[in-house]
Amino acid sequence: MKQSREERQQHKREKLTKMAQAVGMAIAPSLSIVTKGENTSISLPKPSSVSFSPSSLNLQLQGLSIRCVRVGGVEIPENKRVEFSLQYIHGIGRSLSRKILNECNIQNKYTKDLSEQELNSIRDEVSKTEGHVPKYLIEGELRRFNALAIQRLKEIQCYRGLRHIAGLPCRGQRTRNNCRTLKGKRVPIAGKKKAPR
Repeated sequence: MKQSREERQQHKREKLTKMAQAVGMAIAPSLSIVTKGENTSISLPKPSSVSFSPSSLNLQLQGLSIRCVRVGGVEIPENKRVEFSLQYIHGIGRSLSRKILNECNIQNKYTKDLSEQELNSIRDEVSKTEGHVPKYLIEGELRRFNALAIQRLKEIQCYRGLRHIAGLPCRGQRTRNNCRTLKGKRVPIAGKKKAPR
């Protein structure tokens, strides 16, 4: 039996709504619920009462909105202090997060207690550019930079590049016993007997 176009679209919408409800209930406990600008702690309703529009990032809980704090394209936790929340961004450590807070003149309070103006100033500071070069190398740009550096070492066939190609440590560690991180799991060699004790 063939379905009409409207029936297929309706089915697709229902499927998206169910997926959104499942995702919403999975992430909802870790997010703060905001009602009319005030943070409150409310027990979450059943999944059937969560509505979700795919175009927006805010989930709606019967008139209540859940706010996700995104900085530098990463969702940072709201139940931790800003100094530690910023460290969830790849490329920002403890000293850089402190530097960002000093640049923005923001106290190290909980992320959920930040005002919208303070959040915007942190976002602007993290994504600030000096000329056409970003002030902080974070996330995708940093990963790309590191990958290109390793690729260059491999192309010029230097010692470090050869160790990267072979999948072995390149900083002088011994490889007889350990270095399982790079080598991977042990592979048993057929026919080799263990030494008697």
